[in-house]
Amino acid sequence: MRKISLTLALLALTLQALAAGGHKRPPSVEPKDAWRMLSEGNERFARGLALKPHADAERRRELAKGQAPFAVVVGCSDSRLAPEILFDQGLGDLFVLRSAGNFADGDVNIGSIEYAVEHLGSHLVVVLGNQKCGAVTAAVKGVKKDDHVKIDELAAQLKPAADEAKDKVSGLKGDDLIAEAIERNVLLQIRNLIKGSPLIKEKLEAKEIQVIGGIYNLDNSRVRWLGEHPSEKAVIEGKKP
Repeated sequence: MRKISLTLALLALTLQALAAGGHKRPPSVEPKDAWRMLSEGNERFARGLALKPHADAERRRELAKGQAPFAVVVGCSDSRLAPEILFDQGLGDLFVLRSAGNFADGDVNIGSIEYAVEHLGSHLVVVLGNQKCGAVTAAVKGVKKDDHVKIDELAAQLKPAADEAKDKVSGLKGDDLIAEAIERNVLLQIRNLIKGSPLIKEKLEAKEIQVIGGIYNLDNSRVRWLGEHPSEKAVIEGKKP
């Protein structure tokens, strides 16, 4: 009885706070619609027709009351890869995480993604790699892990993707091998996210969210979509290492 009373009291306080702020979070965008919005925005950007939306004073006042980003983008720190710009979105539209190598694993990254999905209503997670990624290139060329040099340590963590590219696609060299490793790394990060987050796994099973990959092409400014992990079901069931 006490637990029920406490729950009702917390609910009442939440409703009062929302009423006082005059803010009602907009309904969440379904995964397929979020994906479409990103695709259309990228096409506008690539064609030089960007709208550059949601950057005016009214939008800023609205966001001061709360946020509801329609998608999570896990991208690279590469200065040429700015998700809000290349997807032609504005303030409050995307929940963005960036690191060299577009890592989607680790407690901080997974916790951040879970926060956007569980508390902000994001139903689409995009792991976005990019052409000519420096971190993956370093992993392909080979580094000796040195605990005193963090750049080498970062590249060493991307080595599984580089090894997979070498092992599974024989004969690749140079830029072709790097391009394959970049794609393999996107899939690796998706796999790591699903394996590392019971919450993400649960919502994928319930088809409440979608986790997809993409590669941004620096030459034509377009994203090549990889879609869901090809072995998503096996990863969810723990059958994929």
